[in-house]
Amino acid sequence: MSPNRITDIPGLRVGHAEDVRLGSGVTALVFDAPVVAGVDVRGGGPGTRETDLLDPERTVERIDAIVLSGGSAFGLDAAAGVMAALAEAGRGFAVGSARVPIVPGAVLFDLLNGGDKDWGRFPPYRDLGYAATRAAAVDFALGSVGAGTGATTANLKGGVGSASAEVAGLSARIGALAAVNAFGRVTVGDGAHFWAAPYEVGDEFGALGFPRHMPPEAFDWPRKHAGPAGASTTLAVVATDAILTKAQARRLAVMAQDGLARAIHPVHTPLDGDVVFAVATGRVPLADPVGDLARLGDAAARTLARAVAIGVFSATSLPGFERMPPAWTDCFGPGG
Repeated sequence: MSPNRITDIPGLRVGHAEDVRLGSGVTALVFDAPVVAGVDVRGGGPGTRETDLLDPERTVERIDAIVLSGGSAFGLDAAAGVMAALAEAGRGFAVGSARVPIVPGAVLFDLLNGGDKDWGRFPPYRDLGYAATRAAAVDFALGSVGAGTGATTANLKGGVGSASAEVAGLSARIGALAAVNAFGRVTVGDGAHFWAAPYEVGDEFGALGFPRHMPPEAFDWPRKHAGPAGASTTLAVVATDAILTKAQARRLAVMAQDGLARAIHPVHTPLDGDVVFAVATGRVPLADPVGDLARLGDAAARTLARAVAIGVFSATSLPGFERMPPAWTDCFGPGG
């Protein structure tokens, strides 16, 4: 049976590194061979690195890894650590005799969740990025790990989630990875039910479905537990084994953003920095470049919605972090 991870796409590995005392961490998605990629930025307050080169007209065609990090702008240093690990392995874009690893990334805000943020002259994210890359594997943990270590939502602890799916009518597969630190709620109001319930496969996030009656607070404006307005962002990657151009990868990222809208209410606000990357390993040709891409995008949105819910469902509380909201399992799991 599939482990239901983005790494069900052959050629992908994911690694985490975190510092629980800090209440933050890094997640690295590493590709065995360079991949085509695109990006779509919808949040009003994004923090990104090397996203401009993903535009179809830019010279560099493929990337070596993607890094998702906590730490707000300080977390952009994580990419340097990922680059260092890849350079040691001889990876990178060839420029004469030099090789430059290509590592786009994005960050989420977790600076006000508690923990020891007094890191001195240099933030720890470069070292965390290096460690996450060295730890990258096909099998990886979910929940309060890596970039999801200090993540929160309006009412519950956030975390890292992942899911995968076959695409009906195609030979290609789709996978998704999300670090959920949203301003909005992933559950319907303050209850146990997830907004992504219609897309759930099996019981991957509890098999609760929708509530029988929509609670009156379902669409109340959220008040985020950890931090003021602006202390948010959901970061995501969708991946496929299809053969895509950079322009098609960009379109896949655009369609995948709908998965965030299906799983988080509200989303893409001026208070979030939501970013979705899309990558293609280039193994399976598309018979119909337009129609098949539309099928991929539809599947990507549904799979990403599942990954978001799984991230919150899998999260656990961090001992001693009173500023963080409770985990879903604290409230609704066994003994909750």
